[in-house]
Amino acid sequence: MSAQHDDHGYAHVMPPQVLLSVFAALIALTILTVALAGNLPPNVELVVALSIASAKGLLVILFFMHMLYDKPLNILMFVFSLAFVALFLTFALMDTEQYQSGIREYEIEHIQPPSP
Repeated sequence: MSAQHDDHGYAHVMPPQVLLSVFAALIALTILTVALAGNLPPNVELVVALSIASAKGLLVILFFMHMLYDKPLNILMFVFSLAFVALFLTFALMDTEQYQSGIREYEIEHIQPPSP
């Protein structure tokens, strides 16, 4: 009596070289993020930081989560969820600009250190 194992397509074996290369890329992008922190104008820094974080997330999703070899429907659902998160962040960041002047006024009025 022989045991028969069916391949259900749930696992994809990745060569160690690919995984180590992706890991090296993640480390390099992390070092780049730290190196650029505080060295760019504030409005550019946010865009650069989010772009680098998105690239790192894409590497993790494609290779460590094996999405590169997954079914197209799963990839489509994941892309739609990322688009929703991007849309949510865009509207949240647009809304924060309206209140910056009020926050600055509050800081000037209430958080100034006491004068001697």
